[in-house]
Amino acid sequence: MPEAAFTLLHSDPRFYLLDKAPGVSFHRDGDEAGLMEAARAALGDDALWPVHRLDRITSGLILVARSAETAARLGEAFAGREIEKYYLALSDRKPGKKQGKVAGDMAKGRGGAWRLLASQQNPAVTQFFSYSLQPGLRLFLLRPRSGKTHQLRVALKSQSAPILGDALYGGTLADRGYLHAYALRFELEGERFSFVCAPSHGEAFVSEVCGAALRGLGEPWDLNWPAV
Repeated sequence: MPEAAFTLLHSDPRFYLLDKAPGVSFHRDGDEAGLMEAARAALGDDALWPVHRLDRITSGLILVARSAETAARLGEAFAGREIEKYYLALSDRKPGKKQGKVAGDMAKGRGGAWRLLASQQNPAVTQFFSYSLQPGLRLFLLRPRSGKTHQLRVALKSQSAPILGDALYGGTLADRGYLHAYALRFELEGERFSFVCAPSHGEAFVSEVCGAALRGLGEPWDLNWPAV
Protein backbone atom coordinates (compact mmCIF):
# COMPACT_ATOMS: atom_id res chain seq x y z
CA MET A 1 0.00 0.00 0.00
CA PRO A 2 1.25 3.55 -0.68
CA GLU A 3 2.43 5.54 2.34
CA ALA A 4 -0.83 7.51 2.28
CA ALA A 5 -3.95 5.52 1.40
CA PHE A 6 -5.90 8.74 0.82
CA THR A 7 -5.92 12.53 1.05
CA LEU A 8 -8.76 14.28 2.88
CA LEU A 9 -10.28 16.82 0.48
CA HIS A 10 -13.43 17.99 2.27
CA SER A 11 -14.90 17.56 5.73
CA ASP A 12 -18.61 18.05 6.41
CA PRO A 13 -20.49 17.16 9.61
CA ARG A 14 -22.27 14.49 7.55
CA PHE A 15 -19.48 13.08 5.36
CA TYR A 16 -15.82 13.10 4.40
CA LEU A 17 -14.64 13.36 0.82
CA LEU A 18 -11.41 11.44 0.19
CA ASP A 19 -8.99 11.21 -2.71
CA LYS A 20 -8.11 7.51 -2.73
CA ALA A 21 -4.62 6.53 -3.85
CA PRO A 22 -4.26 3.89 -6.57
CA GLY A 23 -3.33 0.39 -5.44
CA VAL A 24 -5.37 0.62 -2.24
CA SER A 25 -8.04 -2.02 -1.60
CA PHE A 26 -11.35 -0.87 -0.17
CA HIS A 27 -11.38 -3.45 2.61
CA ARG A 28 -8.53 -5.26 4.36
CA ASP A 29 -6.65 -7.62 2.06
CA GLY A 30 -4.73 -10.12 4.17
CA ASP A 31 -2.16 -8.19 6.21
CA GLU A 32 -2.83 -5.01 4.24
CA ALA A 33 -5.22 -2.48 5.77
CA GLY A 34 -7.97 -1.28 3.47
CA LEU A 35 -9.17 2.25 2.78
CA MET A 36 -11.91 2.24 5.41
CA GLU A 37 -9.57 0.98 8.12
CA ALA A 38 -6.94 3.57 7.15
CA ALA A 39 -9.56 6.34 7.15
CA ARG A 40 -10.89 5.45 10.58
CA ALA A 41 -7.37 5.46 11.99
CA ALA A 42 -6.13 8.63 10.26
CA LEU A 43 -9.30 10.65 10.90
CA GLY A 44 -9.75 9.40 14.46
CA ASP A 45 -13.34 8.53 13.67
CA ASP A 46 -14.62 4.99 14.11
CA ALA A 47 -18.13 5.94 13.01
CA LEU A 48 -17.58 5.82 9.25
CA TRP A 49 -19.87 4.15 6.71
CA PRO A 50 -18.97 3.41 3.07
CA VAL A 51 -21.59 4.42 0.51
CA HIS A 52 -19.80 3.47 -2.73
CA ARG A 53 -16.53 1.81 -3.72
CA LEU A 54 -13.63 2.09 -6.12
CA ASP A 55 -11.58 -0.74 -7.61
CA ARG A 56 -8.09 -1.25 -6.27
CA ILE A 57 -6.49 0.26 -9.39
CA THR A 58 -8.76 3.31 -9.31
CA SER A 59 -7.79 6.54 -7.59
CA GLY A 60 -9.92 9.57 -6.83
CA LEU A 61 -13.07 10.79 -5.19
CA ILE A 62 -14.92 8.68 -2.68
CA LEU A 63 -17.60 9.71 -0.19
CA VAL A 64 -17.60 8.28 3.33
CA ALA A 65 -20.62 8.92 5.55
CA ARG A 66 -20.23 9.90 9.18
CA SER A 67 -23.54 8.44 10.36
CA ALA A 68 -25.83 5.58 9.45
CA GLU A 69 -28.53 8.10 8.49
CA THR A 70 -26.28 9.89 6.00
CA ALA A 71 -25.04 6.57 4.66
CA ALA A 72 -28.65 5.56 3.98
CA ARG A 73 -29.44 8.84 2.20
CA LEU A 74 -26.31 8.75 0.06
CA GLY A 75 -26.70 5.04 -0.61
CA GLU A 76 -30.23 5.62 -1.88
CA ALA A 77 -28.99 8.49 -4.05
CA PHE A 78 -26.28 6.28 -5.59
CA ALA A 79 -28.77 3.45 -6.13
CA GLY A 80 -31.24 5.88 -7.74
CA ARG A 81 -28.54 7.30 -10.08
CA GLU A 82 -29.06 10.73 -8.50
CA ILE A 83 -25.33 11.27 -7.94
CA GLU A 84 -23.39 12.32 -11.02
CA LYS A 85 -20.03 10.55 -11.35
CA TYR A 86 -17.28 11.30 -13.85
CA TYR A 87 -14.01 9.44 -14.42
CA LEU A 88 -10.77 9.89 -16.31
CA ALA A 89 -8.84 7.13 -18.03
CA LEU A 90 -5.83 6.86 -20.30
CA SER A 91 -5.19 4.35 -23.07
CA ASP A 92 -2.30 3.93 -25.47
CA ARG A 93 -4.65 2.57 -28.13
CA LYS A 94 -7.13 4.24 -30.46
CA PRO A 95 -10.80 3.51 -29.62
CA GLY A 96 -13.33 2.17 -32.08
CA LYS A 97 -15.09 5.55 -31.86
CA LYS A 98 -13.87 8.82 -30.39
CA GLN A 99 -17.02 9.55 -28.39
CA GLY A 100 -20.42 8.08 -27.78
CA LYS A 101 -22.10 5.46 -25.65
CA VAL A 102 -21.28 1.89 -24.67
CA ALA A 103 -24.24 -0.20 -23.52
CA GLY A 104 -24.79 -3.89 -22.92
CA ASP A 105 -25.38 -6.52 -20.29
CA MET A 106 -22.31 -7.82 -18.48
CA ALA A 107 -21.37 -11.38 -17.59
CA LYS A 108 -18.55 -12.89 -15.57
CA GLY A 109 -15.61 -14.04 -17.63
CA ARG A 110 -12.39 -15.77 -16.66
CA GLY A 111 -9.93 -14.84 -13.95
CA GLY A 112 -12.16 -12.28 -12.24
CA ALA A 113 -12.79 -10.31 -15.43
CA TRP A 114 -16.18 -9.34 -16.85
CA ARG A 115 -17.29 -9.13 -20.46
CA LEU A 116 -19.79 -7.03 -22.38
CA LEU A 117 -22.72 -8.75 -24.07
CA ALA A 118 -24.85 -7.64 -27.00
CA SER A 119 -28.06 -8.08 -24.99
CA GLN A 120 -29.76 -5.11 -23.30
CA GLN A 121 -31.88 -6.63 -20.52
CA ASN A 122 -30.16 -4.77 -17.66
CA PRO A 123 -27.33 -2.99 -19.44
CA ALA A 124 -24.28 -1.21 -18.16
CA VAL A 125 -24.39 2.21 -19.81
CA THR A 126 -21.36 4.49 -20.19
CA GLN A 127 -21.06 7.79 -22.05
CA PHE A 128 -17.61 9.00 -23.05
CA PHE A 129 -15.48 11.55 -24.83
CA SER A 130 -11.87 10.99 -25.83
CA TYR A 131 -9.05 13.39 -26.62
CA SER A 132 -5.69 12.77 -28.24
CA LEU A 133 -2.91 13.90 -25.88
CA GLN A 134 0.02 12.87 -28.07
CA PRO A 135 0.77 10.05 -30.50
CA GLY A 136 -0.04 6.81 -28.73
CA LEU A 137 -1.84 8.35 -25.72
CA ARG A 138 -5.53 9.21 -25.45
CA LEU A 139 -7.50 10.71 -22.55
CA PHE A 140 -11.05 9.50 -21.85
CA LEU A 141 -13.70 11.36 -19.87
CA LEU A 142 -16.33 8.83 -18.82
CA ARG A 143 -19.78 9.11 -17.28
CA PRO A 144 -21.25 5.83 -16.02
CA ARG A 145 -25.04 5.85 -16.02
CA SER A 146 -25.21 2.53 -14.16
CA GLY A 147 -23.12 0.99 -11.42
CA LYS A 148 -21.85 -2.37 -12.63
CA THR A 149 -18.64 -4.06 -11.46
CA HIS A 150 -15.68 -3.11 -13.69
CA GLN A 151 -18.09 -1.23 -15.96
CA LEU A 152 -15.67 1.42 -17.22
CA ARG A 153 -12.80 -1.02 -17.63
CA VAL A 154 -15.01 -3.32 -19.71
CA ALA A 155 -16.43 -0.39 -21.72
CA LEU A 156 -12.98 0.73 -22.87
CA LYS A 157 -11.90 -2.85 -23.52
CA SER A 158 -14.96 -3.15 -25.79
CA GLN A 159 -13.72 -0.11 -27.73
CA SER A 160 -10.34 -1.80 -28.31
CA ALA A 161 -8.77 0.76 -25.96
CA PRO A 162 -8.14 -1.01 -22.63
CA ILE A 163 -7.01 1.25 -19.80
CA LEU A 164 -3.28 1.78 -19.60
CA GLY A 165 -1.90 -0.42 -16.82
CA ASP A 166 -5.08 -2.51 -16.50
CA ALA A 167 -3.55 -5.95 -17.00
CA LEU A 168 -6.82 -7.77 -16.27
CA TYR A 169 -8.35 -6.31 -19.43
CA GLY A 170 -5.31 -6.34 -21.68
CA GLY A 171 -3.93 -2.91 -20.91
CA THR A 172 -0.25 -2.19 -21.54
CA LEU A 173 1.99 -2.51 -18.48
CA ALA A 174 2.43 0.84 -16.70
CA ASP A 175 3.27 2.36 -13.31
CA ARG A 176 -0.42 2.25 -12.31
CA GLY A 177 -3.87 1.48 -13.67
CA TYR A 178 -4.90 4.76 -15.27
CA LEU A 179 -8.48 5.12 -14.03
CA HIS A 180 -9.43 8.03 -11.75
CA ALA A 181 -12.72 9.11 -10.13
CA TYR A 182 -12.58 12.72 -11.29
CA ALA A 183 -15.79 14.52 -10.29
CA LEU A 184 -18.96 14.17 -8.21
CA ARG A 185 -22.12 16.25 -8.09
CA PHE A 186 -24.99 15.52 -5.73
CA GLU A 187 -27.60 16.94 -3.37
CA LEU A 188 -27.85 16.18 0.34
CA GLU A 189 -30.65 17.53 2.52
CA GLY A 190 -31.37 20.28 0.02
CA GLU A 191 -27.72 21.36 -0.29
CA ARG A 192 -25.90 21.02 -3.61
CA PHE A 193 -22.30 19.82 -3.75
CA SER A 194 -19.89 19.58 -6.66
CA PHE A 195 -16.28 18.42 -6.52
CA VAL A 196 -13.56 18.02 -9.13
CA CYS A 197 -10.23 16.37 -8.30
CA ALA A 198 -7.45 16.03 -10.86
CA PRO A 199 -5.28 12.91 -10.51
CA SER A 200 -2.04 13.26 -8.58
CA HIS A 201 -0.57 9.76 -9.01
CA GLY A 202 0.93 8.30 -12.15
CA GLU A 203 3.55 9.68 -14.48
CA ALA A 204 1.18 9.97 -17.45
CA PHE A 205 -1.63 11.57 -15.41
CA VAL A 206 0.61 14.28 -13.93
CA SER A 207 2.32 15.06 -17.25
CA GLU A 208 2.04 18.56 -18.67
CA VAL A 209 0.17 17.34 -21.74
CA CYS A 210 -2.52 15.69 -19.59
CA GLY A 211 -2.72 18.69 -17.26
CA ALA A 212 -3.22 21.04 -20.20
CA ALA A 213 -6.03 18.84 -21.56
CA LEU A 214 -7.79 18.79 -18.18
CA ARG A 215 -7.55 22.57 -17.85
CA GLY A 216 -9.28 22.87 -21.20
CA LEU A 217 -12.16 20.54 -20.39
CA GLY A 218 -14.19 22.79 -18.11
CA GLU A 219 -16.74 21.35 -15.69
CA PRO A 220 -17.75 17.86 -16.81
CA TRP A 221 -21.47 18.42 -16.11
CA ASP A 222 -21.49 21.39 -18.52
CA LEU A 223 -20.49 19.30 -21.54
CA ASN A 224 -22.96 18.20 -24.21
CA TRP A 225 -22.86 14.49 -23.44
CA PRO A 226 -23.76 11.87 -26.05
CA ALA A 227 -27.37 10.71 -25.86
CA VAL A 228 -28.18 7.86 -23.51
